[in-house]
Amino acid sequence: MKQFDTSRKHRSAAVRCLVLLLCAAMVLPLSACGEAEMAQKQVFAMDTVMTLTAYGKNRDAGLQAAQSVILSMDAALDPEVPTSTVYAINHANGSSVVVSAQIAKMLSTAQTVYKQSGGALDPTIYPLIKRWGFIDGKYYLPSDEEISAEMLKMCFDQMVLTSFPTSGGYSVSFPSWAEIGLGAVAKGCASENAVDAMRQAGVTSGIVSLGGNVQTLGLKPDGTRWKVAVQDPNNTASYLGVINVGETAVITSGSYQRNFVASNGRTYHHILNPQTGYPVTNSLLSVTIICEDGTLADCLSTAMFVLGETKALNYWRTYGGFDMVMVTSDKRIICTKGLIEEFTQTNESYKLSFSE
Repeated sequence: MKQFDTSRKHRSAAVRCLVLLLCAAMVLPLSACGEAEMAQKQVFAMDTVMTLTAYGKNRDAGLQAAQSVILSMDAALDPEVPTSTVYAINHANGSSVVVSAQIAKMLSTAQTVYKQSGGALDPTIYPLIKRWGFIDGKYYLPSDEEISAEMLKMCFDQMVLTSFPTSGGYSVSFPSWAEIGLGAVAKGCASENAVDAMRQAGVTSGIVSLGGNVQTLGLKPDGTRWKVAVQDPNNTASYLGVINVGETAVITSGSYQRNFVASNGRTYHHILNPQTGYPVTNSLLSVTIICEDGTLADCLSTAMFVLGETKALNYWRTYGGFDMVMVTSDKRIICTKGLIEEFTQTNESYKLSFSE
């Protein structure tokens, strides 16, 4: 069995935390008095350091509410924890499992993107992701036979999601051999629900940053738009541009975020192609989605990365509802036309273009 050193994972986590701090320093205004006074809280959940920021007189209550939502979702979504809802789904042997509205939305949104993208996003790829070692950090290069065996378990098209309008409840079932993981959608949904919790607590200006996922609430206290940095995949301690946004989600997926070097000298990253079982190999290094719906944005960031530059643009042209920044291995930045007035390039070593 080929296993690999996990020290790269810890170094990458440290670098990502540094970048989050750099982005926070750029995105968040200094504290002031009255309604502009800021409170901030850090939470570790979903294997990520999360930074929650709120302004105004209800800021402390808002942060507490957001933290509670995130921790509750974390407890429900970990496939390896026996008390979680996802664990129950994966061990139901084909029976239906009652799920929360949050999980129902994640599954429904993922199902829509799965169908529209031709399977580029597939939560039932979880056993294969685990086989590669991207769950426990014990990285492993599986054989073709092992990959083929795990791919036989993929069956997202056989999910049955049922809603019960009279009670407001939901249930879901999968074939007995299925295992799902919601890593490609969980943080987007968590940030969306954290912002909703802050809003319900009376916060009108705030921002949550969940390990590459940013979701904003309202505008900055001075009434101006937020500035969200886009990380440079070739230098993760820096950024290549800034996006001006109002209330929205900004979510990035990239091959640089988690990877390992195998004994054959090749680097393998964590975004697997459901069609091949291997890490995606195309021209993209990262995809950033800007969309009001955080759950959808998270799904799209993975699916568009899998689809690649041309098919991702075709998807955007066909379905719309979001904007996108793609970064390629030959140092191009491709933005959709909705960002013409909103994206500012800060690294001139990249060639910037806008697509219609």
